Amino acid sequence: MANLLKEFQSLLPDSPLLVGDVLSVTSNIATLELPDGAQITARGSATVGQRVFVRNGMVEGLAPPLTYVEVDV
Repeated sequence: MANLLKEFQSLLPDSPLLVGDVLSVTSNIATLELPDGAQITARGSATVGQRVFVRNGMVEGLAPPLTYVEVDV
């Protein structure tokens, strides 16, 4: 018999990988500004002014300083 919980979880999407600019850091918690202007907090090491990748509230690493472009399809 299949594990119903695992089957259900496989239907859910993975957490998205976001990119944001570090606005402030306090006690290893960074405040980030996303390209759409929203602000979130994430745990991890970062310094003010860096662009970082974040997923599930954790800083995953540095992101390249590329220009953000949004395209409607």
